[in-house]
Amino acid sequence: MELGDPVNLRGIGVLVVLEIALNYKDALAITGKGPVVRRFPMVPGIDFAGVVEHSDNAAFRAGDKVVLNGWGVGEVHWGGLAELARVKAEWLIPLEPAFTPAQAMSIGTAGYTAMLCVMALERHGITPDSGEVLVTGAAGGVGSVAVAVLAKLGYHVVAVTGRLEEADYLTGLGAKRILPRSDFSEPGKPLGREQWAGAVDVAGGRVLANVCASMQYRGVVAACGLAGGMDFPATVAPFILRGVTLAGIDSVMCPPAERREAWRRLGQDLDPSVLDAMTNRIAIEDAIGVSEQLIAGAVRGRVIVPINDL
Repeated sequence: MELGDPVNLRGIGVLVVLEIALNYKDALAITGKGPVVRRFPMVPGIDFAGVVEHSDNAAFRAGDKVVLNGWGVGEVHWGGLAELARVKAEWLIPLEPAFTPAQAMSIGTAGYTAMLCVMALERHGITPDSGEVLVTGAAGGVGSVAVAVLAKLGYHVVAVTGRLEEADYLTGLGAKRILPRSDFSEPGKPLGREQWAGAVDVAGGRVLANVCASMQYRGVVAACGLAGGMDFPATVAPFILRGVTLAGIDSVMCPPAERREAWRRLGQDLDPSVLDAMTNRIAIEDAIGVSEQLIAGAVRGRVIVPINDL
């Protein structure tokens, strides 16, 4: 078995992958519905939790439990579904003691991205006293973790979803109100009524434009997804008349120090007991079918795939 692309990856030897998460980006790669894979042949799996089998880097030893998110894995370097991995040491962070490998993948790239969004809101001065915080795509992976973390931190969370049948699930995570996605998916005014102090948006497109138009003065939007489209049919009005901040969130190439802080914060601010309700476990042979469901927005929360039982 190959262990990734043929470049010389110095710093660490082989990891045995224990669990992977199946993400929206993996679904795009598996179904071919998005230009995610940039080198063929390719094995998907943009993040995984595993145990070090051999290391050439003093930062890690055999037996260490680690997590990897992004860095082009599953795009230009073989991903977690390969079952074994050879990666650069700087791509890894130690598994937080608060989580098992399975729990870490219940969080995965989606949850780590959600935490980056929460940190961006905090960095720009949004506190629980600032007002309501909106989360779009709330029943998905990023949205579920964002709702749970924000609620635990004391924010008044308003969840937006296209699946109103998930209302009980979202209120169980801590959402105070549920709004239909249809409220944000039609063309809107350049400026709407000021409503949200902060927002976490996974949709992009018209949804993001309408969210920005309804932000409070000096509100902050953390944008991390494009489930609703790549375009941004908005005006500059919210930014120059209300001082709204649009903070872009990238999880793939995020610097190691910020990754470690995001995972530390997840260990502190995410209650592991909520993970069972938001996690679907599937067999590896079901990945193709579930990927179609992910693209269709028909999957609640997170999907994880057990790979090895050590």
